[in-house]
Amino acid sequence: MKPTTAVAISGGVDSLMSAHLLKEQGLNVVGIHFITGYETDSTVSCNLSEGSKKKHNVLKIGEQLEIAIEIVDVRHEFQEKIVRYFCRSYQSGRTPNPCMHCNPTIKFGSILAHAHKIGAGQLATGHYARIKKDQSGNHRLYKGRDPKKDQSYFLARLTQRQLANACFPLGEMEKSNVKKMAVQKGLYPVTRGESQDVCFIKDEGYAEFLAQQTGFDPQPGEIETVRGQTIGEHRGLHLFTIGQRRGINCPAAEPYYVVRLDAERNRLIVGAKDDLLSAQCRVTDINWIGQEPVAPLKIHTRVRYRSKEVPTTVIPQADHSALVQFEKPQTAVTPGQGAVFYRDDEVLGAGWIA
Repeated sequence: MKPTTAVAISGGVDSLMSAHLLKEQGLNVVGIHFITGYETDSTVSCNLSEGSKKKHNVLKIGEQLEIAIEIVDVRHEFQEKIVRYFCRSYQSGRTPNPCMHCNPTIKFGSILAHAHKIGAGQLATGHYARIKKDQSGNHRLYKGRDPKKDQSYFLARLTQRQLANACFPLGEMEKSNVKKMAVQKGLYPVTRGESQDVCFIKDEGYAEFLAQQTGFDPQPGEIETVRGQTIGEHRGLHLFTIGQRRGINCPAAEPYYVVRLDAERNRLIVGAKDDLLSAQCRVTDINWIGQEPVAPLKIHTRVRYRSKEVPTTVIPQADHSALVQFEKPQTAVTPGQGAVFYRDDEVLGAGWIA
């Protein structure tokens, strides 16, 4: 009997082609489309209270590939584990990274568990990243071959067990070739464009979304310079992130930038561009994919997705934390964001900037 692999089907070209490639390898493929409660009508709708599922666009992927697609309801888990984390982070003056939190918690947590439940040995996704098994039997995570689409940053908190059960069929491919292949095979996605940075925020902005959440009560407060001078008022710290220039609305000879969010005093701390530079940062709750280091490492660290990793010295500390010293000071190092550690193309692990 052929082994079964589940594929997380979003409706886009990446998950579509991942499923197609696995079928071409002779595997038994089943699709899983999960519902978070923030979908639009163009993907799928479910009347789960009546136990019936309406056929909508996402199920057309199954028709094209001749595979079954199961629709899994993770609305409760998504609200509790992702949306609440998102809100709590802003309330505490941190800028969250929901995608990095979602991958180990929902995709390779709840959805992987469902895949096992229906008899699948692995869960495949359309991520552009690679997994290799070394001689010791450990699974190692690497950047995707396409540097423009590499998504290893968002997967850096996957554990050994999760990587052992993960599959990324597009890891060795370039996005442009994936699109061309889909056209050549006569396969068409049902959603267009790239996925959003934060999938649960649609037309409204972050501020409006947060204001609609139960228990989120933004408070106005004072704007203060790094030298302690009060220069104005803000309408809520959730409207700002480190390095932001717009929205401060305090005229000065040189523009002000957000340097820090002081949640304890509800104060927005601003300064000049040079005040954004950091020589080091502390990283907590680190997931080391391989063995946790006990001595300082000379490796590269990426402190946000849309930037390159930079040379650093990572000094391990207690409680799965580390002090990260930058070879050159970095700008807008933001609490709450993910710090991902690399050695060449290999992802060593990731934690949260404190």
